Amino acid sequence: MSNTQSQTVATAKPGVLTTATLQKAVAFVVLVSLLMFFSIFAANFAAWNNMVNIMQATAVNGVLGVAVTFVIISGGIDLSVGTMMTLTAVFSGLILTNAGLPLPFGIFGAIAGGGIMGAISGTAIAKMKIPPFIATLGMMQIARGLALVFSGAKPIYFNSTPSYLYISSESSITHLIPGLEIPNGVIIMFVVAIISSIVLTRSVLGRYIFALGSNEEAARLSGVNVDRWKIITYAISGMICGVAGLLVSSRLNSAQPALGLGYELDAIAAAVIGGTSLSGGRGSITGTIIGAFIMSVLTNGLRVMGVQEEWKIVVTGLIIIVAVYVDIVLRKKA
Repeated sequence: MSNTQSQTVATAKPGVLTTATLQKAVAFVVLVSLLMFFSIFAANFAAWNNMVNIMQATAVNGVLGVAVTFVIISGGIDLSVGTMMTLTAVFSGLILTNAGLPLPFGIFGAIAGGGIMGAISGTAIAKMKIPPFIATLGMMQIARGLALVFSGAKPIYFNSTPSYLYISSESSITHLIPGLEIPNGVIIMFVVAIISSIVLTRSVLGRYIFALGSNEEAARLSGVNVDRWKIITYAISGMICGVAGLLVSSRLNSAQPALGLGYELDAIAAAVIGGTSLSGGRGSITGTIIGAFIMSVLTNGLRVMGVQEEWKIVVTGLIIIVAVYVDIVLRKKA
């Protein structure tokens, strides 16, 4: 690596911008405030069963949020994460139910399938120079259609694969720590988050991702193979979508081919609320997980209080607008 290239990457290291830390702190304060508010004013909100429901709802959106965080930090966007999640769930269903192969093959098929689709999106963006919004919008439709085609437009049930339930639906941590009923999906989400955080903050790949989002042209002029790292970034995002596909299908005990639309908005919202800048170059996995919990707590709390579904959507949209505005203000001050 040349000296100029090293300098470019170094300037993009995570953790050096106080605005990112400030946004994470604000998001955490908001999360705690929401928990306190709903615990006081919403009956049964603080019940453990409801907390488990919140954690289960956060697992899928949290993993998808991690996937989209990689892409947004690199200066891109991915609208296909929701339907890619669905298609990878169908892949696992075909492998485990139709082909009758063991569970590891289904897990590998989902993750590998997501990685291939992500790489295709990255190639369209890097090599064909298609804008990320258009390329991933096209992939969203392709994945949605293929999920319906491969499944015959019918759900694929995992009744013949009982071990699949242990991925997400039931809590098995109680076998290790009696009384601690934490859903498996939440454990998997945190494992994905920890590994992803290490990749972003401790690896060359992470430094390149931040460099691309900070100043892609400067990275290119310093000798960074921008196209290759962009494709790798989208491929990794797709692989993480494969994990989300395993979680959502295990929770439902089926691969639902019509599921997926709308999940991408929640994932992007979680990342933005957690401090990931839509302009690229700044963000963190920790912030995204906090953002995912904010979304789940808000949705659950409003439901417990009896607020209509329509207003929950309105409130979510307002939060996204406020989060983006805060990012703009902090960038100007920085």
